[in-house]
Amino acid sequence: MSGGTAWTLYETRLRRVSAYIHEHLDDELDMEKLAEIACMSSYHWHRIYRAIYGETAAATVKRLRLHRAAGDLVNTRLSIRDIAKRSGYPNLQSFNRIFRSVYGMPPARYRNEGSHTIFEPSTQGRITVLFDVTLRTISPMSLIGVAHRGSYMQIGQAFETLFGTIFARGLAGPDMRMIGVYLDDPDVVAAEKLRSYACVTAGEGTAADAPLERRSVDGGDYAVLRHKGPYADMHKAYQWLYAQWLPASGRQLRDTVMFEEYINNPRDVPPTELLTDIYMPLQ
Repeated sequence: MSGGTAWTLYETRLRRVSAYIHEHLDDELDMEKLAEIACMSSYHWHRIYRAIYGETAAATVKRLRLHRAAGDLVNTRLSIRDIAKRSGYPNLQSFNRIFRSVYGMPPARYRNEGSHTIFEPSTQGRITVLFDVTLRTISPMSLIGVAHRGSYMQIGQAFETLFGTIFARGLAGPDMRMIGVYLDDPDVVAAEKLRSYACVTAGEGTAADAPLERRSVDGGDYAVLRHKGPYADMHKAYQWLYAQWLPASGRQLRDTVMFEEYINNPRDVPPTELLTDIYMPLQ
């Protein structure tokens, strides 16, 4: 078996499995059902899933449910008991314990004191903390990516399709950078209509057959905010960039898309250690 091409047979099957997991997060995880969708014996498909995605299907479901729970804590007024139940934990104590082990604090404290709160205005209406923003001039970047339509919190599904595809086709390389391109403002566009792309850097000669698409980001000047913490908190960082940093900087926005670069991987580090660079284009 040469390169990643040995996995090509499994590419569409694993894409179906990944889609099913994302669409049935509220259901009990049925390993036999997933094996059936993958058209493989239960014995083999678990090993193939883990080889391509770097974690078991059970670990994927747990991670995605907790990611969604963190988003619900930050962005909704749902009770913690309801969020726990929706995340597959009928017992509130077990949800508190699991959430704390992953996010570093129990859910009630995360809602009130999580890293998203540092971007909130103080009682004087200003955010007083200084963040790590650097000015960078970059070259244009050629990308291949998978389109995602819907809540930005769910772009992980497109990244899983992307990585399953490039691995299966033998396109993965050690120098690829993970990039998320976001075309719409979630404050003004309905969640189900938001457009984004899960991408990696790739040379212009790289084949981009469906579901892959060729994308690019413009070179030029950018303000880059280094965000540390769960992805669920990043919406607040964007608001801070627009409302606080930009007016104080004296710079003007350039009419091209913002994008994010993911410095590490949610499979490898806990949410509290995730590093993301948010690129804001400047004139």
